[in-house]
Amino acid sequence: MPNPKERYGQKIKDWIGNEKILSVQTYYLTDSGEKLIHMILSEILSKYDRMDLIDMAYSAAKELVINGTKANLKRAVFHDSGLDITNPEDYEKGILLFKENLQEEKIRSYKAKFKEFNMPVTCTMYFNQNVLNIKVKNNFPLLEQEEIRIRSKFEKAKTFSSLIEYFMEFGDESEGAGLGLTMVGIMLDESGANKHAFSLYSNHEFNETVAKIEIPLKPGYKPKREVFEEEWKKSGLPIEEFRKKFSYNYKEFPVD
Repeated sequence: MPNPKERYGQKIKDWIGNEKILSVQTYYLTDSGEKLIHMILSEILSKYDRMDLIDMAYSAAKELVINGTKANLKRAVFHDSGLDITNPEDYEKGILLFKENLQEEKIRSYKAKFKEFNMPVTCTMYFNQNVLNIKVKNNFPLLEQEEIRIRSKFEKAKTFSSLIEYFMEFGDESEGAGLGLTMVGIMLDESGANKHAFSLYSNHEFNETVAKIEIPLKPGYKPKREVFEEEWKKSGLPIEEFRKKFSYNYKEFPVD
């Protein structure tokens, strides 16, 4: 199979030249898929003379895709075992099976199941001269206990000053869910990015979970969450009412 540069190189250059949105969909991230994501990010960052960010951007994107694949693995294990993921007793049984399948070769063996159960991971990159957005999506919402656990990890991660410090406490965890996400948060923090630059949310209406990072390419760029909070405070409206009215387009907000 030709490498991604030979197969898609000129198309990607043209799309990035016109600031088109690019998406990579995968059921299991192969070497070819990793190279494709790296190539896209390199082309974007080269366009804006920000190749100093490539290691952080690629590591974050790859970690989010791997984390999304682990989330798919959990669902596939439950589905394949006939267990109800919403039933507390079944959940405990299923988590044990999930942990037994977290080795890379076992995750790879589930690729056909991911296709059968329609569980891709989609990595979307959209950008302009001010910001690079990386959005990684699964096509199911988080369970309440998953969201609680991940939020807890986020809060815990804030107490660490570096990835090394974080790994010393959590590096040997076997479940993996939430670990990749908090790693990304710490990487962004170490790069000097705004704390609002990383978000995770589930949308039950669209049946999806999204992890998103906003990597500023120019000083003064404000992440969507920061703009939301500023505009909400000015509005004087209850937050749920304002959320329905809030409109945001990353291309329309100039940097300070």
